[in-house]
Amino acid sequence: MNRYQSFVNDSARWESFEFRPGDIVIDTPPKAGTTWMQRICSLLVFATPHLDKPLTTISPWLDMLTRPLQDVLDDLEAQSHRRFVKTHIPLDGLPFDERVTYICVGRDPRDLALSWDNHMANADFDAVATLLARQVGEAAVREQLERLPPLPESERERFWAWVDDPTPVQQTGSSLRAVLNLLASFWTQRDKPNVVLLHYDDLKADLEGQMRALARRLSIQIPEDRWAGLVKAATFDEMRSAADTLAPAVTESAWRDNTQFFHRGSSGQWRGLLDETELERYHARVCELAQPDLIEWLHRNERAA
Repeated sequence: MNRYQSFVNDSARWESFEFRPGDIVIDTPPKAGTTWMQRICSLLVFATPHLDKPLTTISPWLDMLTRPLQDVLDDLEAQSHRRFVKTHIPLDGLPFDERVTYICVGRDPRDLALSWDNHMANADFDAVATLLARQVGEAAVREQLERLPPLPESERERFWAWVDDPTPVQQTGSSLRAVLNLLASFWTQRDKPNVVLLHYDDLKADLEGQMRALARRLSIQIPEDRWAGLVKAATFDEMRSAADTLAPAVTESAWRDNTQFFHRGSSGQWRGLLDETELERYHARVCELAQPDLIEWLHRNERAA
């Protein structure tokens, strides 16, 4: 396995996790629908919108460094239901088990970048740094923080900093390079029976159809009279209204505003930011980083009004 290690996570933590048959790994680029897919899996696994614990506790980010690894492993070991675990590690950095289903969601990187921008503005870095310091030491956290480049002032400048970020994929949290690398790791394995690759826009266009198809892939049977309630609970508005339960890391107070985590959830946001010249620049960069069929799949709504 390749090792991926950033300021906040380390793929090596997966080496200590013992899979069970039927486990689900939700593995998407940040801001591509991770929490949405966790919520959908919770609805399919439990067949009810009700959760007795925050979603982040039920479906932890295993390689995140803010919690002691043993605490996360103990929580997962104690679960008797079908487990579904979150990560942002490319597939080639995870143990691959044929008894496990690996789910990835792709999203137009331009929309993902704008969502990431909001994500960073809403993060409480002091709270996250305090949690990280407890695990890796204050000196290590201070050193990492000092290495972070200052964020550009304008949204457009931050977008291009994200697009052009040269940081190696093994060391970065989010960049165009890292996003395409993770998606490529699934794209090349998408024909395997235990690999599921979904598109964010398909979930938006036909949420019920996508949820039913995923239930079939997971061999989960849902009573017909429950479907309407489950699909409603997976909509953006319903998730936003339950932000204190559904937002990630709410148990660590990682956000300035839990509701703001569910900012827009829309597609095509980039149209108001990029002009034709900038679109050419963007596509030139994408073509440097990914193969044509993956690019076409990701940008399927390029010409949409």
